[in-house]
Amino acid sequence: MRHAVDKARSTGNERVTVTERGYSFGYNNLVVDMRSFRMLHRLGIPVVYDVTHSLQLPGGGTQTGGAKEYAEPLARAAVAAGADGIFLEVHPDPENALSDSTTQLEPRRAESLLASLLELHRLRRNWH
Repeated sequence: MRHAVDKARSTGNERVTVTERGYSFGYNNLVVDMRSFRMLHRLGIPVVYDVTHSLQLPGGGTQTGGAKEYAEPLARAAVAAGADGIFLEVHPDPENALSDSTTQLEPRRAESLLASLLELHRLRRNWH
């Protein structure tokens, strides 16, 4: 990732951010290595965790599947591990969303999650 960050910085832009979205692990599964948040911080840049993408189960036929029941624990783990920001897709009726319907959260669920992530982030600042 260092090369990608260096290339972005070579344009004169020092406001570079990277996103952790998960890695392919075999077929139909994405895995997030929580160590990556600390590793990416060594590059001196903020790291955002894409909750929605990391919940996808690719290769599910005509539509990518998803496991949104893991949104809360993975988002909390990412913040505890050092994520500086969260990317999360929210829809009032996820089942009828035009894309990523299997990984989007309802607004109330997202609001509750974000409140807990802010609290966890405040605690984490004292750990490092």
